[in-house]
Parts: sequence; structure tokens; C-alpha cells
Amino acid sequence: MDQQNLRIVLAFSLDDQAWIRRSSIIVPKFWSGHGVTPQTGDALRIGGRQFVIQGRVWEHDGGTPILKLFLSSGHAESDTVFG
Repeated sequence: MDQQNLRIVLAFSLDDQAWIRRSSIIVPKFWSGHGVTPQTGDALRIGGRQFVIQGRVWEHDGGTPILKLFLSSGHAESDTVFG
């Protein structure tokens, strides 16, 4: 698929959406110009937090294919996970 004709939309939890707005974080277009689409399990770092792609949904708006990515809740950089 031609990446120029694909729109990728990130779906954040409500808490993470509020955090992004409050912190005035600009979410970069990670896949702009890349020939490979993101996969389930890929991790993104945005504003010092990590998000993992948990699911993908393909949609079409009548003119452009859309890949909607459902992300995990973000974890602050200082979060520690054991096990």
C-alpha cells in the first residue's frame, strides 16, 4: 500500500488525551514517509511516556484508507515494572 495515501490515527485513553492537552504535547507523525505500517506490540515514546500499540483497525473515509491504532495507557518515565 502506498504510504502517502494512508492516514494513521492514534487512539489514546481519555486520561492520556487529557494529559497530552494539559502538557501541550505535540504528537509527532511517526510513520510519515515510512513504507512500513506500525504493528501490534510496537512501542512509542511521547512526552516521556511509553505507549504500546494494542490493536489496529482498518477503516475507509470514502477517499483515504485509515489505520486506527489503539494504544495502551501511558506510563511515566519513572514507572518501574517488575516481572
